Amino acid sequence: MNLPQILYDIITWVEGFTALIALIYYPKVKNQYWKYFSIYLIIIFLCEVFGKWGNLLIEYDRPKFFNYFVIPLEYIFFYWLYAAKSFKKPKLFYGLTLAYLLTFIPNELFFNKNNLIFSFNYTFGGLILMGLVIYEFHKQVNSKEILHFSRSKMFFINIGVTLFYIGTMPFWTFHPIISEYKDIWNIYYSYFQLSLIVMYVLFSISIIRGKNYY
Repeated sequence: MNLPQILYDIITWVEGFTALIALIYYPKVKNQYWKYFSIYLIIIFLCEVFGKWGNLLIEYDRPKFFNYFVIPLEYIFFYWLYAAKSFKKPKLFYGLTLAYLLTFIPNELFFNKNNLIFSFNYTFGGLILMGLVIYEFHKQVNSKEILHFSRSKMFFINIGVTLFYIGTMPFWTFHPIISEYKDIWNIYYSYFQLSLIVMYVLFSISIIRGKNYY
């Protein structure tokens, strides 16, 4: 068994563990908006399980499932968490979500829909998320509660999102080009898998240790 396959199996276990932590700690946040973070993690884990073994139950198009449902769900949830909740700007959330959803129009009209990931759609969504991440870092650094950053839920989430979504954005943006260079592709794909694992570990830490300081 090669490294990518080993990491692929580990990812499923880590996501499952994070979903279990979210479920265990749900009673502590059931009266807070953080309950939706727990629900989100459970849903994403179930989506990943379906993506891995769903074809054993029904025949379906895996890339379409992720491109039209899972990835949009991930982006829109984080837009909501950052813009509507952390920044307390619900109108910003609605505007960013609309802008992201509108990218499906040129994607359908002008880009190859047979790709594993819709590069244009993914890139635009990632750029929006990167802006939110940068603003969140700025917000945390300038907060009077900066000394408590190690107990902040958003601190761990922001680090995880940075490592995975922002760190892997070039990989999917230029995937058709990178795939032609096997050595580069293998290195970046390993980073993609490792950063996903680290992100979910950070999400687990956020749930266990984090408090809503910001």
